[in-house]
Amino acid sequence: MQVTETLNEGLKRGYEIKLTAAELDSKVNEKLAEAQPSVEMKGFRKGKVPMALLKKQFGPKVLGEALQETIDGAMQKHFEDSGDRPALQPDVKMTSEDWKEGDDVAVEMSYEALPEIPEIDMKALKLEKLVVKPADADVDEALNNLAESTQNFEDRKKGSKAKDGDQIVIDFAGSVDGELFEGGTAEDYPLVLGSNSFIPGFEEQLVGAKAGDEVSVSVVFPAEYGVDTLAGKDAVFACTVKAVKAPAAAAIDDDLAKKFGADDLAALKGQISERLEAEYAGAARAVMKRKLLDLLDESVSFDLPPSLVKAEADQIAHQLWHEDNPEVEGHDHPEIETTDEHNKLAERRVRLGLLLAELGRKNEIEVTDAEMTQAVMNQARQYPGQERQFFEFVQQNPQMRQQLQAPIFEDKVIDFIFELAEVKEKKIDKDKLQKAVEALDDE
Repeated sequence: MQVTETLNEGLKRGYEIKLTAAELDSKVNEKLAEAQPSVEMKGFRKGKVPMALLKKQFGPKVLGEALQETIDGAMQKHFEDSGDRPALQPDVKMTSEDWKEGDDVAVEMSYEALPEIPEIDMKALKLEKLVVKPADADVDEALNNLAESTQNFEDRKKGSKAKDGDQIVIDFAGSVDGELFEGGTAEDYPLVLGSNSFIPGFEEQLVGAKAGDEVSVSVVFPAEYGVDTLAGKDAVFACTVKAVKAPAAAAIDDDLAKKFGADDLAALKGQISERLEAEYAGAARAVMKRKLLDLLDESVSFDLPPSLVKAEADQIAHQLWHEDNPEVEGHDHPEIETTDEHNKLAERRVRLGLLLAELGRKNEIEVTDAEMTQAVMNQARQYPGQERQFFEFVQQNPQMRQQLQAPIFEDKVIDFIFELAEVKEKKIDKDKLQKAVEALDDE
């Protein structure tokens, strides 16, 4: 076997691999000899089929396998000897279209090599960690929001008209073509006007009603309604309004705390404070991570594989186009051209991605099975009732596993750098943290 370099420009590499017919025939004989002891054929005992007959019977099939294994072996040896790591799967093709058994084999291999990543003195990196402690006002604000989300309803003054947001208590009986239908009757039903929990048009006709009113509500069932006998039909609901109630925030007391699983109000405040502190810490980490990535982007420079940059720029352009055109769900749209802005962002992402990957590789940072399982479980919660199918999908889909693994790996590398860098804490308030987070979107 002979390997000859045909291209070496920047990160682009090209090689010609030549295999003699004798080398290939030797590989075929080797594979047949390995299989011979287990081969059974009519007229011969197991393992006693002559080699010549095996070659005639199975030679063409084994030849293809031998050719692929020989080429794969040549590629692996080349990468071991050269130290190159391809950015993407190498492009390999035979140069002889009219090749036949007994001929020598010539194969062209081309790829873009990953660049040499310069060393970084992570201890020389200087970062600022924003620290925010929840103020009493922050906890009180969160408590008020909880109280508002746990609404009670109190009777309005006698004769008050129902408004959007009010709760009315009604008896109703629904009919189609004058006949009551199953499931269309209820008593003392609490309905919040404006909640859109009933058939479209139902709640609007009860706005302005008072306790004691009899209201005839006319609606049309949606064409896609779940009950076939009602879908698309005109219906009339005879409603009796029994009460009109205004929304009222729940009292901030021990009873409210118990609704959220706390022993008392003090315990609930403690839980809220811990949650807010965790939220602030997460936001502060995002700010520090962006500053770190900016530092790394400014401090390193190396050649980037053009194919990776182009693929990333195409993906960015495609994603942004769909954000600007949300009505287009599929990929049936005009070709999307990349801009200088797309290419600049792609270069940053590829540069940082390669740098973090190299830091992780050199420092043996890996995503554990437990971390991966937790990530899959978190994602599966978005598909209630289909968790098992989602797990199976991830197991059978390497690309999906990579999508789940990549952010975990990146965060572990980032945390590794944080531990080595010089980090100074800076105490600020919630508003300043909010401005720092908003600034991330503006950059």
